[in-house]
Amino acid sequence: MTAEPAALDQWYVLGAIGDFPQGQSSRRLLGTNLAVTRAGDRFTIESNGPPAAVRTDYGHLWTTLGTPARPVFDLPESRESDRRAVYCGAVTVRASGLRLIENFLDLAHFPYVHTDILGTEARPEVAKYEVEQRRDVDELWATKCEFFQPKAAAASEGGQISRYMYRVVSPFNVMLYKTPPAAPDRWDVIALFVQPVEPDLSIAHPYMLVIDDISTDAELIGFQQMIFLQDKIVLENQRPKLLPLQPGRETPTRADLSSVLYRRWLKEKQLRYGVEERTDLA
Repeated sequence: MTAEPAALDQWYVLGAIGDFPQGQSSRRLLGTNLAVTRAGDRFTIESNGPPAAVRTDYGHLWTTLGTPARPVFDLPESRESDRRAVYCGAVTVRASGLRLIENFLDLAHFPYVHTDILGTEARPEVAKYEVEQRRDVDELWATKCEFFQPKAAAASEGGQISRYMYRVVSPFNVMLYKTPPAAPDRWDVIALFVQPVEPDLSIAHPYMLVIDDISTDAELIGFQQMIFLQDKIVLENQRPKLLPLQPGRETPTRADLSSVLYRRWLKEKQLRYGVEERTDLA
């Protein structure tokens, strides 16, 4: 599958800045090999054509193979001095990057995939929430999400009703805003930056901006990696590996409002990279 303009004209993460050694290293994005050269804090990224654009936002290295209409999204919480910025490593997943984003948006799987952590089978209900497409900023939002969680975060000492918001800023980048145990009037931010290597192969880069003076970095990273590795098992066993957009291919429920809006948004953008092509359904 060749990347089309809708996929090329996006900003993509290539990894945390600390993961890049001095000198040259290689990365792969949208089926294209990239040579990344680091000299001090300066980066050059080259493929088959002229040097690609480079940005270093939120402790990560970003690039594009096209011409994005706007810069990398704004994340105001990154400028709040009392937050801890925690990079949680890179996880390779044999699935479409779009599948990763959609799974991240899914509340209904908490009791069954993250049992007794983010959900419990005794309380599987997904309460009614709201979704909207904010056309002025070209983002998707899900708000007023609530879910009972036995252990909502690394610092949690017991179960709680967690409040959530989801923000999809581009087809391959999403944030979760969640009530932290230590500051229920504010939001922790858990981001998932996805690097689509091939249509059915992705690298996930989880990143957190949290209010937590109790947990160590190792505890925060360990908790997030445990959650994502549980998701990885499910994602790699989903069929098809690419995301289907045809009506009737997969049947949504009331809990899937975010997924329905996300798929509609991808179709509106005419994004095809990582999407299942079904000519037999024409």
